[in-house]
Amino acid sequence: MIETTASSRHFLGLPVTEFLRDYWQKKPLLIRQAFPDYQAPLSPEDLAGLACEDAALSRLVTYKRKSDQWQLRTGPFAEAEFPKLGNKDWTLLVQDMDKWDSDVRALLDRFRFLPAWRVDDIMISFATPGGSVGPHVDQYDVFLLQAQGHRRWQVDASPNPPRAFRSDAELKLLERFDASDEWVLAPGDILYLPPGVPHHGEAVDACMTFSIGMRAPSQAELIVDLAEELAARLPEEARYADPDLVEPSEPFEIDEAAFARVDQALSALQSIGAGEKREWFGRFITRYRAAGEVSAGPRVPSLAGAVASLAKGGLLLRHPFSRAAWAADGPGKSGNALLFVSGESFRMDRRSAHVLASYDALDDAALAKLDDAGRVALGELLQRGHYHLKRASRSRG
Repeated sequence: MIETTASSRHFLGLPVTEFLRDYWQKKPLLIRQAFPDYQAPLSPEDLAGLACEDAALSRLVTYKRKSDQWQLRTGPFAEAEFPKLGNKDWTLLVQDMDKWDSDVRALLDRFRFLPAWRVDDIMISFATPGGSVGPHVDQYDVFLLQAQGHRRWQVDASPNPPRAFRSDAELKLLERFDASDEWVLAPGDILYLPPGVPHHGEAVDACMTFSIGMRAPSQAELIVDLAEELAARLPEEARYADPDLVEPSEPFEIDEAAFARVDQALSALQSIGAGEKREWFGRFITRYRAAGEVSAGPRVPSLAGAVASLAKGGLLLRHPFSRAAWAADGPGKSGNALLFVSGESFRMDRRSAHVLASYDALDDAALAKLDDAGRVALGELLQRGHYHLKRASRSRG
C-alpha cells in the first residue's frame, strides 16, 4: 500500500505505530485529505511580500522549457520583479514560515507523533503552472501538504534509483529520473517522502505547497561540532610531545613511536562521557539550522516584573526563532532534567523542563509548575530575548 485516506481517527490514514513501522524512513506514502477542505492561512501575495524582507530566507526558481535551463536566485526580492516573471514555469520558496506565521506554525501540532526536536521548519512554495524545482533527492524526511491548487508529484520508489546529478544546472538536479508512481495532489492531501527517494513536483495550476521538513544532521556535522567543543576545552599548551625521542635511523620516516604519541594526543576524543555527550547534543540540535538570532528588545522586564504581570493575566510568549528540547539528566537520575534552548543548557526538575520546552506561551498556572532552578532559567531566557511579555489588556469600565 502506498496510498491511504485520512479519517477522523487516523490523521495518516493508518495508526501511527503502523506508519512508523512500515513507512517512516522506508517508503513513500500518499495521504488523501489529511486536512479535509484545507484553506491556506496566507495568500501567494503574502508569501511574495515576505520574500522581499531581508530577514526571510527566500529563493526563486525559473525554468526555460525550450532550452531546458534552470535558474536559481536568492532573496530578498523587489516587489516589482514578480510581475515580470510571467504566468508560468517559476516557483517562489520561503523557508521557516512557521516562525513568521502563527497559523502556519499551528500545523505542527498534528505532527506531534514525531519528536518535536526533529522538526526543522515549514517551507512554503508558490508555483505558477509548470513551476517546479526539478527532479531531485532530499536527505531528510518531508511531508508535502498541498495547501492551494494542484501539483503533480512523481516519485521513483525503486530499490536502486539513478543518483547521478546534472553538471549544467545551478540546482542539484538528477541527470535521470524514472517515475515509478505519479499522483495529482489536491488541497489537504499530504505526500510523505523518506530520505533519498527521487521525486519531482510540477504545478498543474497556480498552487501552494507546505513542506514540513525534518532536521537530519550529517555524521560529518555531528563529528565536527563535537570535536570543536572538545577542542575548545583543551589548553593551548597541550600539544604533540616526544620527550622520549631517540635518534631516528631514517629521518624522513614517521615511526611507530610517533604514531603512538599521536594516539595519545587524540585520546581526548574518547574521554567525553555519556553525560557530557547528551548535554552537547541537546545544545547542538537546538541551534542546528537556526532560523535567525534571538536577541532582547530595548525594554526587557525583570523576572519579578514578569511574574507580577502574569498574576494579572499577562503571558510570556516564546520568540519564534527560539528552539527548545529537554532530556533526562542521565539514566537513573529520576526527577532531574536538562533544558536546552537554542544552544544553551539549564538544569532543573523534569516538570519544569517539560513546561519550558513545550509551552509557547507561559501563564500564571504554567509559572507555578516551575521549580526554583526553572524560574532562574526563565529569568535568564527572558533577559536574552527568548520570551517577551504580553500584558493583559485593560478592560474599560
